[in-house]
Amino acid sequence: MSEIKTLEIPKWGLSMEEGTIAQWLIQEGTAFSKGDEICEIETTKIVNVLEAPFDSTLRKIIAKSGDTLIVGGIIAICADSQVSDAEIEAFAQSLGGSSAAVTETKSAEVVAEKVATTPVETKVQSVAVQNNAANIAGNSAANSAKPMAKGGYSVPATLQGYQQVDDIFTTPHALKLAEKHNVNLAQISGSGREGRISVKDIQLAVQAAGGSWPDVRHQSSGKVAKSTADDSQVLATPVARRLAQQWGINLHDCRASGSRGRVSKEDVEAVYQRENPTVVETIGAVAETAQVTAIPMNGMRKAIASRLQSAKRNAPHFRLTIDLNVDAVQALRQQINTTVPQVKLSINDMLIKAAAAALIKVPQVNVQFDEENQQILQFDQADISVAVAIENGLITPIIKAANRKSLAQISTDMRDLATRAKTGKLAPDEFQGGSFSISNLGMLGIKAFDAIINPPQGAILALGSAEKRAVVDGDAVVIREIVTATLSCDHRVIDGALGAKFLAAFKQFVENPALILV
Repeated sequence: MSEIKTLEIPKWGLSMEEGTIAQWLIQEGTAFSKGDEICEIETTKIVNVLEAPFDSTLRKIIAKSGDTLIVGGIIAICADSQVSDAEIEAFAQSLGGSSAAVTETKSAEVVAEKVATTPVETKVQSVAVQNNAANIAGNSAANSAKPMAKGGYSVPATLQGYQQVDDIFTTPHALKLAEKHNVNLAQISGSGREGRISVKDIQLAVQAAGGSWPDVRHQSSGKVAKSTADDSQVLATPVARRLAQQWGINLHDCRASGSRGRVSKEDVEAVYQRENPTVVETIGAVAETAQVTAIPMNGMRKAIASRLQSAKRNAPHFRLTIDLNVDAVQALRQQINTTVPQVKLSINDMLIKAAAAALIKVPQVNVQFDEENQQILQFDQADISVAVAIENGLITPIIKAANRKSLAQISTDMRDLATRAKTGKLAPDEFQGGSFSISNLGMLGIKAFDAIINPPQGAILALGSAEKRAVVDGDAVVIREIVTATLSCDHRVIDGALGAKFLAAFKQFVENPALILV
């Protein structure tokens, strides 16, 4: 009999805990080969394409578009045509029909495997959850009343009383559910590595104590599945189709109340209003009302908010500002672009190269701060993260080893990374890490600004626009093209004098660009 295989939420990067199915690129019944694009998965950072890890046929989609699942969660079942539909359904039932269920099962399998090869003390820990469940079951008879189940959840009084305790080791998903349903995690033993509590551990304990906890297959995002069918043939007005594309609405989800059975602008707006409730307020004595749309933060926006809030709170920022004369670097850029037609350098490419050279000259700025171990990580190459604005927020693709690359290579890499960043096609190692960051808002007309450090890096350079200014040269007032650069430093690892030394080196390379060519 042909083998039945599964597709799972991959782990793209160390910080990834869950992924959301953005859209399926193939339909059930479609055969695929290893490396084919199967679906798009949105993380807190990017929307990435899941490529097939084997040859097979997509038989059953478990996770619909819009569903959010933890890493390792099963999203689809695959098998050759020789496998009957009944076998596929039986296999799906054996998994509990969900990715989350399979993830917890896998965790249990890993624990069981480790128990077979670890000392007795560890084996005792692996069965702690059963002992815990038995103890709770013995005490459950003393409960005077069983709480009303809400959404299938009924937690006995002996397990109630959620508290935020730092030394309790639990999965993020289990912690969220425990807080939501008032579960006292101190009363539960974990079956995971080092006693980590999983959702399955909570479920077993609650059920053993006489309560109810729905099967983990019901613990996905709960989002209403939207249509993923091709809507290009749906009759719609041009305005309706444009709005639907802008708001990510499938025309199959809209009623068709327009002329000749077409989807109208009002039909699309009705779906948008249903998915995004608005608040109507009366302003002063004026009879007019203003509609305020509540826009939920996407995963990337939440990640940016969390990381930068943490950076602003934990890293003692200080800033150093310097003006750069970019006449020489602009002249060199124009000369190269004219002489070598296939190369089109931007001033940003030149400044990236100058920053890389300065980082090698002052390596104490080319660092990350390992806060957990209280140590400074100093790098021997300049991996420069460059901030790129995309639709959902901000991402920082990395020009790796910029100090070793030519200006032409930096320019090519930057265009490629920026293009793939805006289309969500970056690989995790292309935007995670880096030893230094550059944020350039000059193209938007910003003269100068402060940037927040991108942790765990130690510094970030904010670049303004190149503009002609009157400056004093000797006893004469002359016109020069000037860029204002502001360096934000983490004072825990970079002192003022060190930051000033870096800016002095950066200024030297910018104003004498021949130095970055040798």
